[in-house]
Amino acid sequence: MNISTRFAVAIHILTLIDSNKDGKSTSEWIASSVNTNPVVIRRITSMLHKAGLVDVRPGVAGAKLTRSVSEISLLQIYKAVNAVEEDSLFAVHEHPNPDCPVGKNIAGAIVPVFSLAQKAMESVLQEVTLEQIVNEIPVS
Repeated sequence: MNISTRFAVAIHILTLIDSNKDGKSTSEWIASSVNTNPVVIRRITSMLHKAGLVDVRPGVAGAKLTRSVSEISLLQIYKAVNAVEEDSLFAVHEHPNPDCPVGKNIAGAIVPVFSLAQKAMESVLQEVTLEQIVNEIPVS
């Protein structure tokens, strides 16, 4: 599978921001939870901002959600961070032998199935909200 880890990190970021409503969710603070570099957090947060999911202002520390977690679907997050391109969740090996009947036709046989599988997964992501993820996180 070719899903980027940006998707999981983006969910982590948004869940963390929601858990810190009264505090400042800085990239450094978020990075300490994700266990990555703040630059990675800023890059993904910028993508979430462009998708209208978070509010960030240059030179001002902290990020805020632009809407309730019940109004954010996992599909919106998935698309915001370009987790995968359309119909490219599953990769097909390149350059099969064109002289082989299987090699010549395998892509045509499996790509439609892969496309349906991706659409099914995206349909599931559309039905799951960030609120459902937040509710699965134990409060300490």
